[in-house]
Amino acid sequence: MSLTFYGLKTCDTCRKAQKELIAAGHDITVVDVRADGVSADKLSEWATKVEWKKLFNTRSTTWRNLDAADKEDLDQAKAIALMVTYPTLIKRPVIENGDSVTVGWTKDVKALLL
Repeated sequence: MSLTFYGLKTCDTCRKAQKELIAAGHDITVVDVRADGVSADKLSEWATKVEWKKLFNTRSTTWRNLDAADKEDLDQAKAIALMVTYPTLIKRPVIENGDSVTVGWTKDVKALLL
């Protein structure tokens, strides 16, 4: 099965997930969100498949370092604009499997893909 894997080269969870997916026989195309970026259109597409709040990483250092004004009145449009500007605000990994999208490397995601 061919998957598109959006993550960071330096993220331990992303490296672990890639290793497990390859070991399970998946063919993966890796997109580094920091180096390659993710378009607003792609983020909007994901937000139709998983709630935008699930995509948005409020635990990141990037989030903690944002100005208070950027954190106020957060809605989908503002979150997508912030994720385009600061790709590390995207919760990782995001995995596209055909028409479905998963976020994170949780037990549920592992059960679905491994």
